Amino acid sequence: MYLLFVTFVLAIVLLGVHNHECKDYNLSASDQSLIDMMKHYLHTSRREECPTQSKTSNTGVTYVRWGKKNCPKGTDTVYTGQAGGNYQTHKGGGVNYLCLPNDPENGQHQSYDNAQVYGGEYEVSSTSKPSGWSGSMSSKEVPCSVCYRKHRSAVLMIPGRKTCYKGWNSEYNGYLMSDHNVYSNKDYVCVDKNAEPLDNKNGDENGALFYTLRTKCGSLRCPPYTNEADVLCVVCTKSNV
Repeated sequence: MYLLFVTFVLAIVLLGVHNHECKDYNLSASDQSLIDMMKHYLHTSRREECPTQSKTSNTGVTYVRWGKKNCPKGTDTVYTGQAGGNYQTHKGGGVNYLCLPNDPENGQHQSYDNAQVYGGEYEVSSTSKPSGWSGSMSSKEVPCSVCYRKHRSAVLMIPGRKTCYKGWNSEYNGYLMSDHNVYSNKDYVCVDKNAEPLDNKNGDENGALFYTLRTKCGSLRCPPYTNEADVLCVVCTKSNV
Protein backbone atom coordinates (compact mmCIF):
# COMPACT_ATOMS: atom_id res chain seq x y z
CA MET A 1 0.00 0.00 0.00
CA TYR A 2 2.86 2.33 0.88
CA LEU A 3 4.58 1.53 -2.40
CA LEU A 4 1.46 2.37 -4.40
CA PHE A 5 1.17 5.69 -2.58
CA VAL A 6 4.80 6.64 -3.17
CA THR A 7 4.58 5.58 -6.82
CA PHE A 8 1.42 7.66 -7.28
CA VAL A 9 2.95 10.76 -5.67
CA LEU A 10 6.16 10.37 -7.69
CA ALA A 11 4.19 9.98 -10.91
CA ILE A 12 2.29 13.22 -10.17
CA VAL A 13 5.54 15.06 -9.51
CA LEU A 14 7.17 13.81 -12.70
CA LEU A 15 4.03 14.48 -14.75
CA GLY A 16 3.85 18.00 -13.44
CA VAL A 17 7.49 18.56 -14.28
CA HIS A 18 7.06 17.11 -17.76
CA ASN A 19 4.03 19.31 -18.53
CA HIS A 20 5.57 22.45 -17.13
CA GLU A 21 5.49 25.31 -19.65
CA CYS A 22 9.12 26.20 -19.04
CA LYS A 23 11.82 24.12 -20.59
CA ASP A 24 14.29 25.17 -17.93
CA TYR A 25 13.18 24.36 -14.43
CA ASN A 26 14.47 23.23 -11.04
CA LEU A 27 12.93 20.59 -8.84
CA SER A 28 11.65 21.93 -5.56
CA ALA A 29 13.02 20.57 -2.32
CA SER A 30 9.83 18.61 -1.72
CA ASP A 31 9.93 17.13 -5.26
CA GLN A 32 13.53 15.97 -4.83
CA SER A 33 12.74 14.57 -1.40
CA LEU A 34 9.97 12.39 -2.82
CA ILE A 35 12.22 11.14 -5.63
CA ASP A 36 15.04 10.29 -3.20
CA MET A 37 12.57 8.50 -0.93
CA MET A 38 11.31 6.41 -3.84
CA LYS A 39 14.82 5.48 -4.92
CA HIS A 40 15.72 4.43 -1.40
CA TYR A 41 12.59 2.30 -1.08
CA LEU A 42 13.22 0.51 -4.39
CA HIS A 43 16.85 -0.08 -3.46
CA THR A 44 16.09 -1.63 -0.07
CA SER A 45 13.00 -3.58 -1.08
CA ARG A 46 14.62 -5.26 -4.08
CA ARG A 47 18.03 -5.93 -2.61
CA GLU A 48 17.39 -9.67 -2.44
CA GLU A 49 16.70 -9.74 -6.18
CA CYS A 50 20.23 -8.54 -6.99
CA PRO A 51 23.02 -11.15 -7.27
CA THR A 52 25.38 -11.04 -4.33
CA GLN A 53 29.00 -10.43 -5.28
CA SER A 54 31.44 -12.54 -3.34
CA LYS A 55 33.73 -10.39 -1.24
CA THR A 56 36.53 -12.94 -1.74
CA SER A 57 36.14 -13.43 -5.50
CA ASN A 58 39.35 -11.53 -6.15
CA THR A 59 41.37 -12.95 -3.27
CA GLY A 60 44.13 -15.52 -3.38
CA VAL A 61 47.06 -16.96 -1.43
CA THR A 62 50.81 -17.15 -1.89
CA TYR A 63 53.23 -19.90 -0.92
CA VAL A 64 56.81 -20.96 -1.62
CA ARG A 65 57.47 -24.04 -3.72
CA TRP A 66 60.82 -25.22 -2.39
CA GLY A 67 63.11 -27.14 -4.74
CA LYS A 68 61.53 -26.04 -8.03
CA LYS A 69 62.17 -23.23 -10.50
CA ASN A 70 58.53 -23.00 -11.54
CA CYS A 71 55.07 -22.90 -9.99
CA PRO A 72 52.36 -25.56 -10.43
CA LYS A 73 49.98 -25.35 -13.37
CA GLY A 74 47.15 -22.88 -12.85
CA THR A 75 49.12 -20.52 -10.59
CA ASP A 76 50.84 -17.21 -11.24
CA THR A 77 54.58 -17.03 -10.62
CA VAL A 78 55.36 -14.03 -8.42
CA TYR A 79 59.09 -14.63 -8.77
CA THR A 80 61.69 -17.38 -8.94
CA GLY A 81 64.87 -17.53 -6.93
CA GLN A 82 67.15 -19.56 -4.73
CA ALA A 83 66.83 -20.68 -1.14
CA GLY A 84 68.95 -18.97 1.46
CA GLY A 85 69.21 -18.27 5.14
CA ASN A 86 71.55 -18.15 8.12
CA TYR A 87 74.78 -20.18 8.17
CA GLN A 88 74.46 -23.68 9.59
CA THR A 89 76.54 -23.06 12.74
CA HIS A 90 75.42 -19.52 13.58
CA LYS A 91 73.59 -19.30 16.90
CA GLY A 92 72.02 -15.86 16.48
CA GLY A 93 69.93 -14.29 13.78
CA GLY A 94 67.10 -15.66 11.68
CA VAL A 95 66.03 -19.28 11.71
CA ASN A 96 63.73 -19.23 8.69
CA TYR A 97 64.68 -20.16 5.14
CA LEU A 98 64.33 -17.37 2.59
CA CYS A 99 63.31 -17.54 -1.05
CA LEU A 100 65.71 -14.95 -2.48
CA PRO A 101 64.69 -13.56 -5.91
CA ASN A 102 66.94 -14.02 -8.93
CA ASP A 103 66.70 -10.30 -9.72
CA PRO A 104 67.69 -8.60 -6.44
CA GLU A 105 68.00 -4.86 -5.93
CA ASN A 106 71.28 -4.81 -4.01
CA GLY A 107 72.19 -2.42 -1.24
CA GLN A 108 75.55 -0.76 -0.63
CA HIS A 109 78.64 -2.73 0.38
CA GLN A 110 79.25 -2.87 4.14
CA SER A 111 82.33 -3.86 6.15
CA TYR A 112 80.78 -4.86 9.49
CA ASP A 113 80.68 -8.51 10.54
CA ASN A 114 77.09 -9.76 10.72
CA ALA A 115 76.52 -11.81 7.58
CA GLN A 116 73.31 -13.80 7.91
CA VAL A 117 72.14 -14.39 4.36
CA TYR A 118 73.84 -17.35 2.69
CA GLY A 119 72.78 -19.62 -0.10
CA GLY A 120 71.04 -22.92 0.61
CA GLU A 121 72.28 -26.37 -0.41
CA TYR A 122 70.88 -29.88 -0.50
CA GLU A 123 72.83 -31.85 2.10
CA VAL A 124 72.11 -35.35 0.81
CA SER A 125 74.17 -38.33 -0.25
CA SER A 126 73.68 -41.74 -1.81
CA THR A 127 72.88 -43.15 1.64
CA SER A 128 70.90 -40.24 3.10
CA LYS A 129 68.45 -38.89 0.57
CA PRO A 130 64.72 -38.97 -0.06
CA SER A 131 63.40 -41.92 -2.04
CA GLY A 132 63.74 -41.32 -5.77
CA TRP A 133 66.34 -38.58 -5.48
CA SER A 134 69.79 -38.83 -7.02
CA GLY A 135 72.88 -38.64 -4.86
CA SER A 136 74.27 -36.14 -7.37
CA MET A 137 72.01 -33.51 -5.75
CA SER A 138 74.48 -33.30 -2.86
CA SER A 139 75.79 -29.78 -2.15
CA LYS A 140 73.93 -28.27 -5.07
CA GLU A 141 72.03 -25.02 -4.45
CA VAL A 142 68.28 -25.12 -3.86
CA PRO A 143 65.91 -23.23 -6.20
CA CYS A 144 62.52 -21.91 -5.13
CA SER A 145 59.52 -20.13 -6.59
CA VAL A 146 56.86 -17.94 -5.00
CA CYS A 147 53.43 -18.82 -6.34
CA TYR A 148 50.05 -17.08 -6.28
CA ARG A 149 46.89 -19.18 -6.46
CA LYS A 150 43.77 -17.17 -7.30
CA HIS A 151 40.36 -17.77 -5.69
CA ARG A 152 41.82 -19.41 -2.58
CA SER A 153 41.30 -18.24 0.99
CA ALA A 154 43.87 -20.28 2.96
CA VAL A 155 47.12 -22.19 2.51
CA LEU A 156 48.41 -24.98 4.76
CA MET A 157 51.47 -27.22 4.83
CA ILE A 158 50.61 -30.62 6.34
CA PRO A 159 53.58 -32.67 7.63
CA GLY A 160 53.31 -36.44 7.55
CA ARG A 161 50.97 -36.62 4.54
CA LYS A 162 51.21 -36.55 0.75
CA THR A 163 47.51 -35.87 0.14
CA CYS A 164 45.23 -33.10 1.41
CA TYR A 165 42.15 -33.55 3.55
CA LYS A 166 38.66 -33.27 2.11
CA GLY A 167 37.82 -29.74 0.99
CA TRP A 168 41.46 -28.81 0.38
CA ASN A 169 43.36 -28.74 -2.93
CA SER A 170 46.90 -30.07 -3.35
CA GLU A 171 49.45 -27.60 -4.74
CA TYR A 172 52.45 -29.94 -4.50
CA ASN A 173 53.83 -32.64 -2.23
CA GLY A 174 57.27 -33.77 -1.22
CA TYR A 175 59.58 -34.30 1.74
CA LEU A 176 59.87 -32.38 4.99
CA MET A 177 63.39 -30.96 5.31
CA SER A 178 65.37 -28.77 7.70
CA ASP A 179 68.92 -28.36 9.04
CA HIS A 180 70.80 -31.13 10.85
CA ASN A 181 70.05 -31.65 14.54
CA VAL A 182 73.63 -30.73 15.56
CA TYR A 183 73.43 -27.29 13.92
CA SER A 184 71.31 -24.23 14.62
CA ASN A 185 67.55 -24.42 14.30
CA LYS A 186 65.83 -23.90 10.96
CA ASP A 187 62.25 -23.98 9.77
CA TYR A 188 60.64 -27.17 8.59
CA VAL A 189 59.82 -26.74 4.91
CA CYS A 190 58.15 -28.93 2.32
CA VAL A 191 60.59 -29.58 -0.56
CA ASP A 192 59.03 -30.79 -3.81
CA LYS A 193 59.26 -34.54 -4.38
CA ASN A 194 60.70 -33.80 -7.84
CA ALA A 195 63.22 -31.27 -6.56
CA GLU A 196 65.92 -29.99 -8.89
CA PRO A 197 69.22 -28.14 -8.44
CA LEU A 198 69.53 -24.42 -9.08
CA ASP A 199 72.29 -25.10 -11.64
CA ASN A 200 75.12 -27.56 -12.29
CA LYS A 201 77.60 -25.91 -9.92
CA ASN A 202 78.74 -27.92 -6.93
CA GLY A 203 80.68 -25.65 -4.59
CA ASP A 204 79.95 -27.38 -1.24
CA GLU A 205 80.08 -23.98 0.49
CA ASN A 206 77.46 -24.89 3.09
CA GLY A 207 75.29 -22.04 4.35
CA ALA A 208 71.60 -22.77 4.95
CA LEU A 209 71.51 -26.54 4.55
CA PHE A 210 68.58 -28.80 3.69
CA TYR A 211 68.72 -32.24 5.30
CA THR A 212 66.15 -34.98 4.98
CA LEU A 213 64.37 -35.95 8.18
CA ARG A 214 63.11 -39.20 9.63
CA THR A 215 60.74 -40.13 12.39
CA LYS A 216 61.72 -41.37 15.86
CA CYS A 217 59.22 -43.51 17.72
CA GLY A 218 58.66 -43.07 21.44
CA SER A 219 56.87 -39.87 22.32
CA LEU A 220 55.88 -40.03 18.64
CA ARG A 221 53.33 -42.84 18.57
CA CYS A 222 54.07 -45.78 16.26
CA PRO A 223 51.61 -46.75 14.94
CA PRO A 224 50.25 -44.70 13.33
CA TYR A 225 53.78 -43.50 12.45
CA THR A 226 56.66 -45.72 11.36
CA ASN A 227 60.08 -45.56 13.00
CA GLU A 228 62.99 -44.03 11.04
CA ALA A 229 60.93 -43.23 7.95
CA ASP A 230 60.98 -40.29 5.54
CA VAL A 231 58.60 -37.53 6.63
CA LEU A 232 56.30 -36.66 3.75
CA CYS A 233 54.48 -33.36 3.35
CA VAL A 234 51.90 -31.63 1.18
CA VAL A 235 50.99 -27.99 0.58
CA CYS A 236 47.23 -27.45 0.37
CA THR A 237 44.97 -24.52 -0.43
CA LYS A 238 41.27 -24.00 0.25
CA SER A 239 38.77 -22.51 -2.18
CA ASN A 240 36.78 -19.37 -1.35
CA VAL A 241 33.48 -21.21 -1.83
